[in-house]
Amino acid sequence: MKSYTYGEIVQGMQEQFSVCITEEKMQQFRAVTLDTNPLHRDPDYARANGYEDKVVFGMLTTSFISTLCGVWLPGENSLIYDFHASYIEPVYVGDELTVSGRVIEKSDAFQMITVKWSIKNQNGACVAKGKVRVRVRK
Repeated sequence: MKSYTYGEIVQGMQEQFSVCITEEKMQQFRAVTLDTNPLHRDPDYARANGYEDKVVFGMLTTSFISTLCGVWLPGENSLIYDFHASYIEPVYVGDELTVSGRVIEKSDAFQMITVKWSIKNQNGACVAKGKVRVRVRK
């Protein structure tokens, strides 16, 4: 776990990590959210609706932005203030995702950074992107 202070962070700083989407993660997310939409649990339903297989919950995919901020950039000193996401491509169980973020702005008055982030699959396709503003606690 990183623990950058506000002063150590510079515009352009980057971090990234990878994570594999497993069936277990899908089941755990479903148990927490109670989202039983058949698109996320029934492969036949998903295929009948134009997808390769059941689709991973979009919010599960972007939940790794919490990891990006809380573990990597800035790490333990983070407090997410706001978050924006665009979902571009579906994610499937077995996909290996690379989550990356780059600091694009600092606000000295609020000790806050803006991180532009993206999530790409094992084929290099961007599946989600956005921005998150993070307060860097003292």
